[in-house]
Amino acid sequence: MTVRPKPAQSGGAADHRHWLAEAVRRIEADFNRSADTHLIRVDLPHHPGITLYLKDESSHPTGSLKHRLARSLFLYALCNEWIGPGSCVIEASSGSTAVSEAYFARMLGLRFIAVVPASTARPKLDAIRFHGGEIHAVDDPRTVYEVAHRLARETGGHYIDQFTYAERATDWRGNNNIAESIFSQMAEEEHPVPGWIVCGAGTGGTSATIGRFIRYQRHATKLCVADPEHSVFHRHYADRTVTALPEGCGAKIEGIGRPRVEPSFIPTVVDRMVAVADADSIGAMRALSDRLGRTVGGSTGTNLWTCERLADEMKEKGETGSIVTLLCDGGERYGSTYYDDRWLAEQGLDWQPAANSMAAFLK
Repeated sequence: MTVRPKPAQSGGAADHRHWLAEAVRRIEADFNRSADTHLIRVDLPHHPGITLYLKDESSHPTGSLKHRLARSLFLYALCNEWIGPGSCVIEASSGSTAVSEAYFARMLGLRFIAVVPASTARPKLDAIRFHGGEIHAVDDPRTVYEVAHRLARETGGHYIDQFTYAERATDWRGNNNIAESIFSQMAEEEHPVPGWIVCGAGTGGTSATIGRFIRYQRHATKLCVADPEHSVFHRHYADRTVTALPEGCGAKIEGIGRPRVEPSFIPTVVDRMVAVADADSIGAMRALSDRLGRTVGGSTGTNLWTCERLADEMKEKGETGSIVTLLCDGGERYGSTYYDDRWLAEQGLDWQPAANSMAAFLK
């Protein structure tokens, strides 16, 4: 059991409750100022009767799906009184969650430290710093948890721990979570109840929220989690005894895929998992960027590659319906990696065949 220090307080109990109420108000006010994210329809001429929809999470104030998670994590920690005035907030992250958490920490006037793998894309690090966060880079991504705990002890702060609390910080029954938003936006479409919703797994929080909501609302929709080939999640889904990958294994797709099974990953609410090669994710990402006229991130490519597979299967069975997936973030943060042909060649990623295949799918 983790013993959490009482957050630093600048006055008495009344002052602390006032600060807490004001902190929650600021976060809720920020939410009220934000419109819902768009649902982009993509017609598939080669798949009659099947329509693809992209839930564009890149339009959040911090540019990614993780904005939702960061808001929920801060509210959860505040209402549990794990964070108070003067707290230092620490997170272990591959980048995007830390960007969003730095945004909320600055909103509340709190110090924020992101523990990130040294390989994290530089634009993500720049975005964390832009929002007032500090960077603590580690060479071995497996040590981010241990280092985050240590920094929390040393600073007397709070390790917000997305990997443990993602599945419980968000109200999966509704409250405008991403699943409720999807079904609300789909209400007037030809196939309002999607045959499939496709997402990735980084913490597991998004898949847990969507899977539970589907079951709570008694929808026939199935949830498919797209996972990088060098991730443990799809292996654990097939065999629950597999909980970690050997040292040295790791996906190149930032934001999804993990070397260990995170506490927030709930496999029982997932109907199917698909492992996707890194090169296929990059190729799909590049093709979709050409189709939309703007860049998207690598995890979106992972989702899209899986959507093509599901659409092909539906077509073969003579099925019609809708598929919804997530456009997780924009491609601006990956200019020196996924959109740099020289970097891709150095990594041995032959992405062009997948890009050609995806271009034909989207044509």
